[in-house]
Amino acid sequence: MASPEPRNMAKSEAYGIPVQAWGRLKAAFGKYSAVHAATLYGSRAKGNYRHNSDIDLMLTAPTLSWSEFNQLEQDIDDLLLPWKIDLTLRHQVENPDLLEHVDRVGITIYDA
Repeated sequence: MASPEPRNMAKSEAYGIPVQAWGRLKAAFGKYSAVHAATLYGSRAKGNYRHNSDIDLMLTAPTLSWSEFNQLEQDIDDLLLPWKIDLTLRHQVENPDLLEHVDRVGITIYDA
């Protein structure tokens, strides 16, 4: 996977998102011991995002229950961030092309 360090970006943001917002997302993930990692993928990871692009995150959390997943989504929604956050559970993905994309361009933004 690509380096988690932003390239050619102001230190105040990474992948078009302020570092404070990343910190708030990481804190939300940290509340759930079943979340082992979160990987950014899609346009933000590739660097061809727009200011209003969503944030695609794939979670490595094989033991996260649906109840916990729903609560995590609510916790993230409660952050009132101005971007749509699209969470995907890696162990639920059946599309090999999506997994290949994440493995190729994904950037780990949270690692427990």
